[in-house]
Amino acid sequence: MSKWICGVCGYIYDEAREGTAFGDLPEGWTCPLCRAGKDAFSPVREEAPAPRPASPVVISEDMRQLSAGELSAVCSNLARGCEKQYKEEEAVLFRELADFFAAGAPPVDEADLGSVLELIRRDLEAGYPALSAAAREVGDRGTQRICVWGEKVTRMLQSLLQRYQKEGEAFLRDTQVWVCSVCGFVYVGDAPPELCPVCKVPAWKFDKVEGRG
Repeated sequence: MSKWICGVCGYIYDEAREGTAFGDLPEGWTCPLCRAGKDAFSPVREEAPAPRPASPVVISEDMRQLSAGELSAVCSNLARGCEKQYKEEEAVLFRELADFFAAGAPPVDEADLGSVLELIRRDLEAGYPALSAAAREVGDRGTQRICVWGEKVTRMLQSLLQRYQKEGEAFLRDTQVWVCSVCGFVYVGDAPPELCPVCKVPAWKFDKVEGRG
């Protein structure tokens, strides 16, 4: 019998305790804490692997200018960071910049679900590992924490999108979508979780997504 760990919230499914092999769980089974799908789980290693030496930081000479959409996302995140620091004046300015860049962003071609999942896969397999390694190299603990939270949230988004891809609109019928205002964790259910599975803030920190068709 083996154990499986959720890559989003850390919940461990113990086959010996539960009495059912993980592979025998139904396709629609979800994590009892964060409701991530089975694909978010991986086997628990009995022995922790030896730490790998930090990869050298390589700065590419092929620098490029950020697009309007990327600048909008950066400014939006900076606005949210200012809100957390109770710097409302700065938050307002960053929100204005985010709106300005968003208005100038061209529509994304072929923005289908498959292409979004592919971008998420690249982030999880290459983007976060590279950023985390660079942060460890320079001892940037803040960025390392961002990577931990960001990767967990991204894995949850991947799980939700994969379920939506399989089930369609039925997946979101007669339920609600909630987003943690601190870390961005997305939760599907009638009410938000008592504690965010990622950053551990209480339920009142969740915002309900309104205006869904």
